[in-house]
Amino acid sequence: MSDAPQPRGPAVLTGTAARRVVLAAVFVCAACGLVYELALVALGSYLTGSSVEQTSLVIAFVMASMGLGALAVKPLLRWPIASFAAVEVALGLVGAFSVPFLYAAFAWLDLYTPVMLVAAVAIGGLIGAEVPLLMSLVQRLRAQEAAGAVADLSAVDYGGALIGGLAFPFVLLPTFGLLQGALLVGAVNIAAAGLVAGWLFGPALPRGRLAVGGACAGSLVLLGGAAAYADQFEVTARQKMYRYPIVHAERSAYQEIVLTSDRVGGGHPPDVRLYLDGDLQFSSLDEHRYHEALTHPAMAGRRSRVLVLGGGDGLALREVLDYRDVDDVTLVDLDPAVVRLARTHSWLSARNRGAFEDPRVEVVAADALTWSRGYDGPPFDVVLVDLPDPDSTDTAKLYTVEFYGVVAGLLADDGRMTVQAGSPFFAPSSYWSVAAAVQEAGLSEVPYHVSVPSFGEWGFVLAARGPAPPALRLAPDAPELSFLTPDVLDAARVFPPDRLPAAVEASTLLDPVILEYQRREWAGY
Repeated sequence: MSDAPQPRGPAVLTGTAARRVVLAAVFVCAACGLVYELALVALGSYLTGSSVEQTSLVIAFVMASMGLGALAVKPLLRWPIASFAAVEVALGLVGAFSVPFLYAAFAWLDLYTPVMLVAAVAIGGLIGAEVPLLMSLVQRLRAQEAAGAVADLSAVDYGGALIGGLAFPFVLLPTFGLLQGALLVGAVNIAAAGLVAGWLFGPALPRGRLAVGGACAGSLVLLGGAAAYADQFEVTARQKMYRYPIVHAERSAYQEIVLTSDRVGGGHPPDVRLYLDGDLQFSSLDEHRYHEALTHPAMAGRRSRVLVLGGGDGLALREVLDYRDVDDVTLVDLDPAVVRLARTHSWLSARNRGAFEDPRVEVVAADALTWSRGYDGPPFDVVLVDLPDPDSTDTAKLYTVEFYGVVAGLLADDGRMTVQAGSPFFAPSSYWSVAAAVQEAGLSEVPYHVSVPSFGEWGFVLAARGPAPPALRLAPDAPELSFLTPDVLDAARVFPPDRLPAAVEASTLLDPVILEYQRREWAGY
C-alpha cells in the first residue's frame, strides 16, 4: 500500500475541486474523531456514574495522545496517501469497536477505566496523526504557505468538530444508540479514507490502489457484520451484569432502565427489581419497608397537598394515596420513560396499585431542582424527596444545601419533608453530609434508619421549618402497615456508636463533597 515519495501527485480531480474533496474529508474526519471521544465519555458516565471524572480522563488522554500521534507520524509523511488510508482505517475500526469492547470488559471482567484509557490513547494518537497527513495531501494538490494551509485546515477541522458534537446527542444517540452509532461513524470514517486515498489519489497509487480499496471494503464489511449482531451482543452483555433474567430493558433520553425477575411466569410472586443505570431502585420483596419509612412519618400532620420529587415508579405515591384526606399530589420525575413503564408494565402497575390513574395525581416530567426553583403555586404540606443516589454530578446537585433551601421554600409553615439519604452503615459520611446539608438549609432535622435487606441499613432525614425538630411518629389514622410501627420508629432514631455523626461537610453546588464521599465509601462494595 505504498506510493513513491513525491511533492506532487496525479489525482482524479485537479485544482479547486480536488482540494475541496480533501477539505471535506478533513471535516468528516474531525466530526468522527469528536464522536469517538464523546462515545467514551458517555459510556463511562453510563457505567461508572462519574461524568466529570470520565470527561476529564478522556479529554486529557486523547489530547496528550494527539500530540504524540502527530510526532509519531512524521516518518510516514514521505508516503502520505497510503499512510492516511492506514491511519483512517485503523481509527475507524478502533473508534467503532471501542464501545462494544469496553462494554464487554465491564460486563465480563468488571474492568473499565484502565481499558478506557488504552482506547483513549489509541484514538487520540490516530487523530493526531491525521492533520500532518492531510496537510501533506493538501500541499500535493497546491503548494501553499504553511500558515495559510494550517488556517484552512483548522477552520474546517473545528467546523467538523462542531457538527460531530451536535450530531452525537441530538441524532446519533436517540436514533441509533451508542453501540450502533459508534459502528456507523466508524463506517463513515473509513468511507472518507477510501474516497480520498482510493479514489481521489488513486492514480498516484498504481500498486497500492487495490490494497487501499480492499482494506476499506473489508473494514466496512466487518463493521456491517458487527452491526448485524450488535443487538444480540448488547442483550448478552447486559444480562451478564444482572443476577436475574431481564424482562424489560430500554435506554431513555436520560438513563438505562432495566427490570429483572427471578422467576418469569412462576407460580408465586416474583422478585421484581428495577435498575436505573445499573443502580438498584427497589426489590419487590422488601420495597414496602423503604417506602413506608420514607412516606408515613412525613404524613403525620396536615397533608392536603403533597409533593413527591422523584419516585417515578409510583411506590411512594401508593403510600401517600392511602390517606383519603390527601387532596392533590404532584409528582416530579425527570424521566417520563420510568413513569410510563410504571403505568403500563403489569408487574409495576400492580405493585403501585395503579397510583398514576388516581385523579388526585399530577405528573410533571422535569428536573427536580429546575422545577422547584420555578414553582410559584401554593405551598405543600408534605414533600417526599425520593431521588437516585448522589453518585454522579447529575444527581449530586439534588443533595446540596442550595437544593434543600429551594425545597424548604415550597413547604407550608407546618410542613414536613423526608429525604432518602443513603446507607448510614455502608456510606456514613454521605449520609451525615445529607443531614448537614438539610440543617444548613435552615431546616430542623431528625435522622433515622431502618433495615431494607436488598439495600442493607438505609437512612432518611425528616425535616421541618423552624427551630424545633419534627416528631418522628405515625399519624393516629395511618393505614395498617406491613413493617413500620411506633416501636420500629422509636428504634429507628438510635444509631450505634460506630455510625454516629462524623465530621463531614455539607455538599453544595460549587463543592459537591458528597460525590467524593460516595466514591470512597462504596468503592469496597
